[in-house]
Amino acid sequence: MVEKVNRLKHRLSVFFFGRQKQHLFLPSVALYVFLVIICFLPVQAFAVSLISDDETETFLHKIIRPIFNAAGITFNPQKVFILNDNSLNAFVSDGNYLFIHTGTLINADNVNELNGIIAHETGHIAGGHIVRQKLQINRMQSLAVASLIAAGAAAAASGNGDAAMAVLLGSQSSLLNSLTAYQMQEERSADESAVKYLKKIDQSPRGLKNFMKKINQLNRLSGYKETPYFRTHPMNSERAAFFNQALQQSSGKTTSPYDEEFKMIKAKLSAFLLPIEQAKQKYPSSDHSVAGRYAQSILAYREHNLPEALQTLDGLIAKQPNNPYFYELKGQFLLESGKLKTALTAYEKARRLRSDSPDILLGWAQTALEAPHDKTTLKEIITVLNQVQLKRPNLTAWLLLSRAYQENKQPAEMYYAAAQYNAGIKNFETARRQIKAAEEENPSANLKLKLNDLKILINHLNSESF
Repeated sequence: MVEKVNRLKHRLSVFFFGRQKQHLFLPSVALYVFLVIICFLPVQAFAVSLISDDETETFLHKIIRPIFNAAGITFNPQKVFILNDNSLNAFVSDGNYLFIHTGTLINADNVNELNGIIAHETGHIAGGHIVRQKLQINRMQSLAVASLIAAGAAAAASGNGDAAMAVLLGSQSSLLNSLTAYQMQEERSADESAVKYLKKIDQSPRGLKNFMKKINQLNRLSGYKETPYFRTHPMNSERAAFFNQALQQSSGKTTSPYDEEFKMIKAKLSAFLLPIEQAKQKYPSSDHSVAGRYAQSILAYREHNLPEALQTLDGLIAKQPNNPYFYELKGQFLLESGKLKTALTAYEKARRLRSDSPDILLGWAQTALEAPHDKTTLKEIITVLNQVQLKRPNLTAWLLLSRAYQENKQPAEMYYAAAQYNAGIKNFETARRQIKAAEEENPSANLKLKLNDLKILINHLNSESF
């Protein structure tokens, strides 16, 4: 939800993502080893906070598409997500979804480093590692059951519980070593693939090596010591040796046409997401670069200094009058400060410059709905909000649509939009009542189909919540 971070981060809309719950019916004797195994699965598999920002996503799509093309993978922008997480990481999940941490974007020095990380994760997708890992875990769960049965047999034969424990601990050690070795093999494979993809797009593997150095430094600062046992990646020293060899054979570039654009992304994310004092250290008032001033305008707003924020932003607009994201940010500042008329002017300019941006369209529609408007504008608001839903389904847009439909005296559509919103926040009983109310308002044939689809979806989601 937009309000989850706080009102200052309205622009960086935050939603919640969680994998579907899976009901595991394991024999009770397998439960302990299953819990040991599950502790080594990525924590991202359960619930994470996602950030939606058109400027950042558009930049990432420019970076990711060539790498996917090099790997022979179809690029789908709807499968790229940004996680609100300060750690240095990126990962892939079922369905070839790619997740990139904000910590990676903030801490990568340049596009070459980012290319390296993305190329590595693309190697996991191309190698089918997610599916294979699931099969490996399933196999290990079966072996866990067998080991526990063997432990019970040992106890029965000897009459000694210590014998059962010895069998159990030995089996667990073997299983965890097997999983670790398997994941290390996948990481090596992804590294090798990454180097190949980087070569195809004329990028050096130096960035990936440098980013691995950063991870290694963080490990040392946190007191983490690599061991050959409890880890899921090869030792950093081994990877560094591999990258050194790749570097000797590479003539790829360490620069990118998107390096300046990346500086803007880093500045924006840092200013919104880092503690204010930390962000100020990264972008002090003495930094007069465009990226530095971008961060300073956001930081001024976070410190409730609207005049300074707007003055800094207006200076950026004077330098880059065709940058839609400067007008969008200005619209956000003014909207959240209750200055609807000037906010609408800013959003209208952003919309003219970037008419296909779901974030800009949503900001314009919200501002136009809050500001005084006529019947023609109301119909345009409804049209724009429906465009947003086609581009990127959005709970806030459903809520605004229910208001707009109510004002436009379209009760069936109003109840439908409200039901979509409540289904999205898992308020299923309210959503069902609103669907029923919509059905009683003589909906069109098309809307009847949508209502029926929503009922099916709610039943499916509701069954998975138990």
